[in-house]
Amino acid sequence: MYKDITGIILSGGKSIRMGENKSFLKIGEITVIDHISNLMKSIFSEVIIVTNEPHLYQYLNLKTFPDIYQNIGPIAGIHSGLMNSRTEKNFVISCDIPLMNAQMIKSIVDFKSDAICVVPKADGFLQQLCAVYSKSLTSAIEEIITADNNDETRDSSQTKRKCKIHNLISSVPSSIIENIETLNGYHSDIFLNMNKPEDYSLILSILSGIKPV
Repeated sequence: MYKDITGIILSGGKSIRMGENKSFLKIGEITVIDHISNLMKSIFSEVIIVTNEPHLYQYLNLKTFPDIYQNIGPIAGIHSGLMNSRTEKNFVISCDIPLMNAQMIKSIVDFKSDAICVVPKADGFLQQLCAVYSKSLTSAIEEIITADNNDETRDSSQTKRKCKIHNLISSVPSSIIENIETLNGYHSDIFLNMNKPEDYSLILSILSGIKPV
């Protein structure tokens, strides 16, 4: 168990495409958030949840923290998690990738790098919500948020500021794990996330051993 790394669970999304809070969808006999929190607690001695609805998660007996910056997407969750972490190194995971396993998390955490941001790449995409972030990144995140907020070209009617995590990764010393399939714990569906009802159905079918063609 890692004692010098904080596990940060992001559960702050509005689940608009899913139509209901995806954290509380069931996989087997337990909810997704139960599964993810149990997984994280088996790996890290300190686990926190970033959520804007802390009352829903009190039963997990984990510390909860809201977004400091509201309505700017998952970068706000990373920022709040890092601000409230007591360790320099942190592993951040979204609540909506229930096929993740302990072996892969450990492989990402143990990846040899001096970078302050370590992100796996799978299926051609950066998996920025299953990655290692250093607490020292908070100022860089705040700069991105501030720059976006002050962008005069942004439509003033837009209520949600689009702060891209990719901007953060490209602007700080980062390591990209390219050959993720060679790491312990990898399987082809491990980064599959639930955004829509059909994603949830696919995950249930995979867990049942019947993956649709």
